[in-house]
Amino acid sequence: MGIMTFVFFVVGLVLLIVGAELLVRGSSRLAAAIGISPLIIGLTVVAFGTSSPELVVSVQASLGGNPNLAMGNVIGSNIFNVLLILGLSAAIAPLIVSQQLIRLDVPLMIAISALTWFFAQNGAIDRWEGLLLFMLLVGYIIFSIYVSRREGKAVQEEYAEAFGVPQEKRGNWIVDMLFVVIGLGGLALGSRWLVESATIFAQALGVSPFIIGLTIVAAGTSLPEVATSVLASIRGERDIAVGNVVGSNIFNLMAVLGISSAISPTGVAVAPEALAFDLPVMVMVALACLPVFFTGGIISRWEGLLFLGYYVAYTIFLIFNATANPALPLFSQIMLYAVIPLTVIFFAVTTVQAVRKRGS
Repeated sequence: MGIMTFVFFVVGLVLLIVGAELLVRGSSRLAAAIGISPLIIGLTVVAFGTSSPELVVSVQASLGGNPNLAMGNVIGSNIFNVLLILGLSAAIAPLIVSQQLIRLDVPLMIAISALTWFFAQNGAIDRWEGLLLFMLLVGYIIFSIYVSRREGKAVQEEYAEAFGVPQEKRGNWIVDMLFVVIGLGGLALGSRWLVESATIFAQALGVSPFIIGLTIVAAGTSLPEVATSVLASIRGERDIAVGNVVGSNIFNLMAVLGISSAISPTGVAVAPEALAFDLPVMVMVALACLPVFFTGGIISRWEGLLFLGYYVAYTIFLIFNATANPALPLFSQIMLYAVIPLTVIFFAVTTVQAVRKRGS
């Protein structure tokens, strides 16, 4: 593992981030020009654009015969998106949650997460399962755009309020298209270098490609989501901050995993450790969003800090497990029998209180 491997990893990561930024900027302006609301832009265009690094990295890994890296990238990114990105955004400023997210998008994220876990029970996401996930995504996009277009002229006012700029004064569409093309090129080249160097890292360190995908690659490819959601939270564009995370998770499962599985002759293999631990964690993280979003329609600062704390705990577990740390059994017991049950009880109580408050 030479210095050039590290250079290619860093340059590849930079190209992914810059490419995603250009893609998001150009595509979101183009979407706004045809009258799509900020929430739908956050759920679809921005979310899919910021998730494009995961897509190209996972496709490259799948085509290169490294499906464990593709699977680890998707699972790790979804856990990272909710616990760290949403947690950090809420810690900066409490996030107001749209009723559409509560009624449709979060339940869809939970359902697709559970469906993916079910598909993985035989040790792989087969080609037909990948195609089904992708077809569900197409239906979701069509439905979201249909709902958005029905909003009519209210979109103009919502766009101006969220972005602070009248829609007709947005950039030239030719420049926006150029941003999209350059962004896609940066993503393609950056993903190739990132996958190749990450594979070399895994071999040199004696760590499985799945763990590398679950941690380093997942965090790296999720940096566009970090920048987008945190900046949106700071600027008060909270529909985009929350919609970006939820939409990215939906996109990761339906498109990234779906396409990666469909183009691989044998589908995407699921590592035993993923089936036993990481996939259930991904489903539980998705489930944790529903009571948090439901209680008052606001993700408070303390809920954001709780998500951040869980991500730290999850990372510690991965490190302890990878290094066979003797503290792992004690740490696991504390999390399993103390922290998680207390959190579940607390959310159950707050959810019941919220239901009673709405009913009264």
